[in-house]
Amino acid sequence: MTRHVDVLIIGAGLSGIGMACHLTREGTGRSYAILERRTAIGGTWDLFRYPGIRSDSDMYTFGYGFRPWNGTKVLADGPHIRQYVADTAAEFGVTDHIRFGRRMTEASWSSEAGIWTVTAIDEQTGETETYTSDFLVGCTGYYDYDQGYRPHFPGEESFRGPIVHPQHWPEDLDYRGKRVVVIGSGATAITLIPAMSRDAAHVTMLQRSPTYITALPAEDPVAVGFKLAKVPEAIAYRIGRARNIALQRASFQLSRTNPALSRKLLLSAVRLQVGSGIDMRHFSPSYDPWDQRLCVVPNGDLFKVLREGRASIVTDRIETFTETGIRLESGEELEADIVISATGLTVQILGGAELVIDGNPTRTRDLVAYKGALLGGVPNAMIVLGYTNASWTLKADLAAEYFCRLLNHMRAHGYSTVVPVPREGDRSEDSMMGGALTSGYIQRGDAVMPRQGTNGPWQVINNYFRDRKLLRKGRIEDGVLAFGKSPAAARTTAESRSA
Repeated sequence: MTRHVDVLIIGAGLSGIGMACHLTREGTGRSYAILERRTAIGGTWDLFRYPGIRSDSDMYTFGYGFRPWNGTKVLADGPHIRQYVADTAAEFGVTDHIRFGRRMTEASWSSEAGIWTVTAIDEQTGETETYTSDFLVGCTGYYDYDQGYRPHFPGEESFRGPIVHPQHWPEDLDYRGKRVVVIGSGATAITLIPAMSRDAAHVTMLQRSPTYITALPAEDPVAVGFKLAKVPEAIAYRIGRARNIALQRASFQLSRTNPALSRKLLLSAVRLQVGSGIDMRHFSPSYDPWDQRLCVVPNGDLFKVLREGRASIVTDRIETFTETGIRLESGEELEADIVISATGLTVQILGGAELVIDGNPTRTRDLVAYKGALLGGVPNAMIVLGYTNASWTLKADLAAEYFCRLLNHMRAHGYSTVVPVPREGDRSEDSMMGGALTSGYIQRGDAVMPRQGTNGPWQVINNYFRDRKLLRKGRIEDGVLAFGKSPAAARTTAESRSA
């Protein structure tokens, strides 16, 4: 059985639900369906269930531009974000368009037919299903849901306790009164430390190298002020969102134009938080601010548990696991009952599905991104990848708005196909997320991530203000996009005219 829609969206997380809402809000008149591998809405926020999980971006900018986030917390927890996405889907009638438990295995484009054919497996029954669509939108994010990045540690087989990756947190993991070592220094690790320290005997954060960390108030003072003043929610959201977008951009720009000053400000703020009893080498990275993503802690909760002695931080390398813990290269031994490997994610595009263009298997790494949304040489398709230096949703919203503009333009001009056509020299060797950040997961993802461009609309520079102008106001027919009619569509038009 084949099911056909105008637009087939892959993924019912933050990006996929947002895309579906935009299709309705912006009057595209296109039918759509969403294939979601999981059994619930939420994507990342349905998958991750580790203690303390929360956003690492403020909710004024992490929420959708078209549906205000009405809480006052700067960083929201996972369950509230998941509910926000589900409520948005319900409000815009998206939920009934989702087919849950479907894993896409192949997406194949036919220029002759002018359609995408998607093969998916119903993971509950094991049956293979086929879907066709005029347009394909990948909203699967950029990492592998089946497995996070988990290096093999020397001697780990001898360790008596469990070694847990946060991406697959066991519901029955009991860490009360236990000694816990968390390996890692990124957003997941700094979230786990204060959350687990409430019940654990002690939590140790073991890092190979430090990360820049900054503290923000748990409650947004501006949002609280708006509530007290009874400012209408829609107005308060617009003002708060604009302010935070500007602050995000200013912080990033300072790190690029004056990294020494940015570093000094960040480290001075940490010193005030941790006090004199903690060695600042644990918070002093060797790289410049925003060479890797900046980590945020609400009310300095990480610094508080370090000051109180409920947690500690160690910067060293692992020599080997032992039966009772970890021996470090310095000779120090960390006793542990449980080890958490917060070592990052594995990058994957389109959920690992195979991409085929006119019968030819195509590697996503060989493609170059156009406006950070379309892919050179791939007709009628978009992938949604959010910002690495700001809230994911800011870019997801802009990409969805652009896609709707594109669809409406095509309908108005009688086009059925569109494809960005790169010229020789438009493709660089950096990935879409490369060049700007040096994080481990970005380096590991170079093998699958589409390429960065060298100029104009092919460059992905992660600048909201530039993208807002480019995607909302830029000319659709810019000489890079090639429009046309598929042979099948042309035949249909000719037949209708002759009739």
